[in-house]
Amino acid sequence: MTRHHQAARRAAIAALGSADDADDVAQEAWIAVHARLTDFQGASSFRTWLLAIVWNKALDRRRQVGRWLRRMVSLDTPWPTGDSSATLPAAMAIGATADTGAAIGLSERQPSPERRVLNEELSGQIGRLVRALSAKLRDPLLLIGSGDYSYEEVAAMLGIPVGTVKWRVSEARRQLRAKLERLGY
Repeated sequence: MTRHHQAARRAAIAALGSADDADDVAQEAWIAVHARLTDFQGASSFRTWLLAIVWNKALDRRRQVGRWLRRMVSLDTPWPTGDSSATLPAAMAIGATADTGAAIGLSERQPSPERRVLNEELSGQIGRLVRALSAKLRDPLLLIGSGDYSYEEVAAMLGIPVGTVKWRVSEARRQLRAKLERLGY
């Protein structure tokens, strides 16, 4: 549990966008893992098996919330920042490299106050655009973008082929880039 709890929690955060809900889901997943431990046959790694359970529990929670609640939440709601594992680096979301990050003002040096405001604006805009993506594109993008999971692990979590994960991440990044270009970024 010690080795895999943070990975489980980050997967739940990626699915739900809420650190509090993610904690609940991770706990539910550990209870399910304990109850189903005899079902684990070693066809995949324990981590992959666990992450698939976490992901399914998170999707169950997401469905419980219902469409009406998601409509009530504004796209202007900031991305959760209660813990560093819950944030998505803006450059990671669109597949930027260190060079392109520097080109759009995402350098690791201390930015000027003006640059900081522009970075916050860009980060907020990317967060809104990511949340506006369909779940089919958003989920793999967030999981791969976190850097915590391989394409194979994400495929197992989502129950889809690796090639489909790669296509969905690529398509999500393409859509984000196109929308950012239309917005003048």
